[in-house]
Amino acid sequence: AYRKLGRSSSNRKALFRSVLTAFFKNERIETLNQSQGNQRSGRKLITTAKTDDLASRRKVLAFLVDEEATKKLFEVIAPKYKERNGGYTRIYKTSPRR
Repeated sequence: AYRKLGRSSSNRKALFRSVLTAFFKNERIETLNQSQGNQRSGRKLITTAKTDDLASRRKVLAFLVDEEATKKLFEVIAPKYKERNGGYTRIYKTSPRR
């Protein structure tokens, strides 16, 4: 049903949090296996951020923990996708690992 990435559930959740925080700060990341699991979580967070109220801010901040990334998500990223119903992220194939 989902990729376990050879980690326990708490380690996997921490990995997703850190990768998504970097994604929202930089608006782009390069990963190998983590990208598809993060795409699903990122979609949910952007959808939650589109309704800009206190409850959604608390929900996103509880997941990301980083105030700077949360602020950028609500003020920069979510307004871009206000009219769009999904398809916020793309996964591009990069060159193979060395």
